[in-house]
Amino acid sequence: MRSVVARRLACGLAVLLAVAANAFADLPQPRFDRLKPLGASAGTTIEVEILGADIEGVESLLFDHPGLSATRVAEKDRFFQITIAADVTPGTYDVYLVGRFGVSNPRLFAVSSGLTDVADNGDNREVAKAQTIEVNSAVNGTIDGNAEDFYRVAVKKGQRVVIDCQAQRIDSELDATMTLTSASGSLLASSGDYYGQDPMIDYVAASDGEVIVALHDLSYRGGYPYRLVVSDRPQIENVFPPALQAGQPATLTARGRNLTSVGGTAGKPTDDGSLPLDQLQFSVAVPSPEFAASRPYEFLSHPTHHSVLPTAATCTLAGLQVRPEQASGVWDAQPVLVTSDPVTLEAEPNNAQDAAQPLILPAVVAGRFDQPRDADWFAFQVDENGPYSFDVYCERIAGRADAYLVIVDDNGNRVQELDDFGHRINAFDGHLRDPSQTVNLSKDRKYKVLVQDRYQRGGDRYQYVLEIRKPQPDFFAAAIHRSNQNPAGTTVFTGGATYLDIVIHQKNYNGQVTITAEGLPPDVHFQPTGVPNNSRGNFVLWADDDAAEWTGFVKLFATGEIDGQAFRREVRPYSRVWNNSGTSQPQRSLALAVRKSAPFSVAIVPEQIDIEAGKTAELTVELKRLWPDFKEKVTVQPLNFPGQFKLGNFDIQASETSKPLKIDVQPNTQPGEYTLTLQCQAQVPFNKDPEAKDPPNTLFTLPSGPVPLKVIPAAQK
Repeated sequence: MRSVVARRLACGLAVLLAVAANAFADLPQPRFDRLKPLGASAGTTIEVEILGADIEGVESLLFDHPGLSATRVAEKDRFFQITIAADVTPGTYDVYLVGRFGVSNPRLFAVSSGLTDVADNGDNREVAKAQTIEVNSAVNGTIDGNAEDFYRVAVKKGQRVVIDCQAQRIDSELDATMTLTSASGSLLASSGDYYGQDPMIDYVAASDGEVIVALHDLSYRGGYPYRLVVSDRPQIENVFPPALQAGQPATLTARGRNLTSVGGTAGKPTDDGSLPLDQLQFSVAVPSPEFAASRPYEFLSHPTHHSVLPTAATCTLAGLQVRPEQASGVWDAQPVLVTSDPVTLEAEPNNAQDAAQPLILPAVVAGRFDQPRDADWFAFQVDENGPYSFDVYCERIAGRADAYLVIVDDNGNRVQELDDFGHRINAFDGHLRDPSQTVNLSKDRKYKVLVQDRYQRGGDRYQYVLEIRKPQPDFFAAAIHRSNQNPAGTTVFTGGATYLDIVIHQKNYNGQVTITAEGLPPDVHFQPTGVPNNSRGNFVLWADDDAAEWTGFVKLFATGEIDGQAFRREVRPYSRVWNNSGTSQPQRSLALAVRKSAPFSVAIVPEQIDIEAGKTAELTVELKRLWPDFKEKVTVQPLNFPGQFKLGNFDIQASETSKPLKIDVQPNTQPGEYTLTLQCQAQVPFNKDPEAKDPPNTLFTLPSGPVPLKVIPAAQK
């Protein structure tokens, strides 16, 4: 588990990295750092402030839902009015800045239903001045440095009130700590990290009266926004089973609070002193087999409520979010895995090897670590030699366990232990605490599997799904902006190019993955990009010299082939959340902007080449200067070439317009179609003020146009 200490060390390292990063500059592109307030109710209009870097000239906001719109506030720089249509579904939505320098990274905006929006009055920094609010309110506030915010709430005897501080989950850096006291100052409850860094207090009033909510940052930092929801409405903690078989009717059981008011049953007392969770059964519209085959992940609220920090944990989850209609107004969307196979429920007692629950493969088991030190054992037999795939879904479905898995054979010998997996590549952080691996097993042998939380925790929040099967070739593809350090949008300057990092999690698939795009404006182009048997690639977009300015959403797709049959997966877009940190989260759509103009462009000719493994590809780099006052040299180097392609750095001098390009293809290179790109840098004269004289030089980086290289086997001697 990532600890608080580790977070603080990471923040210190981020400061050092930020200092180093200042040595690298680029043409400005808007970076969206903060949105205040963080949310509002459907059917309302709210004024918001935007903060960030290079946001001069931001004229509009872009949303990933048509029911949200914004207009600039006249004579107030950085302020907009956001209008939320009454029929917008409660959840979180991406907001982007759009302006002179392109499109920014997104920030999250929370939409609720049936809550009264309240503004922090700014005068509630001591108990005596606690701001009075009512139950079923959502307070949009901002923490001051070295201070606390206090709120006074009237409650009735027996009333169950959920006090939920939403901050990290909706892109605030606030690491909140919250306490609840009586009006006389007696401590009633406290909370720190409940949903990631966000606190939550579940409280039943012992008598009529007033209670005081106190909120501050863990380190007493200031300037960070939050959305404090105080409600006695139905609220969902999780649903069970957290897996559905496609095409089959299903009834789920929601566990949560205040569910008896909508037909649920009261929860049973708990051993740890926490309040019991009510239960509510509800039917869901089960996805079709075609949905399961396409392997998407659809969400109503961004899946950001992980254990400690936002990650790309759902990048390898195929499923969707569900919630009962009776409790859909606050923060209730819950993730479930969608599978083509029947779902088996874990059956207790199975907490010892000799009481292992029998399974027949392929097996998809929905389970829960019901109590501390719960150990779940399962037994199965394999009918052929070879690899078998093991997956535990826990963090990916918002379970709280740090699960591990142990395989033992019928003699009690440990075969293998599985733990964390996932890629961390530049801004993309898809590493998570769920075990996922393929293990070779022997025919007609009996095996047992232990699944347990690493820290032997348990309870209502520790659900998981175990999947055991013969490997099914597949992959999950993701895309993230090219910036290594900071959150960024994707903007291509006319005449030039930009690229996205492509991250592929192979699932027993060794073939080529080809990336394409749909929805591009007519003056923006791409080359179908092959990523053979690798976890990473680059996807380049380039714009014509006379391309029209444009902002909108596009989609990327990844195509593979199994036994001669093509299959396609949507490439899931992600964005880095914070500067110089391993935090990234999904987007519903990939935003793209076209702006004028790049200072130069670089192309590789010929446009395609076939080359034998072990040979040298001979091409030409052609430089086109698009700014009349750009006269400097351009430095060229490989952009994330696979290891089997060798190219040294070189310069295209100020007096040159082209340069020979030789790429050595190593003898052991696997035959296939590769797409290679160059990274090109130069000092270009630039000032944000177009009328300024003698603009200073700024280091500008762009990719070349891509070149497909088809590697063919070396000729037999």
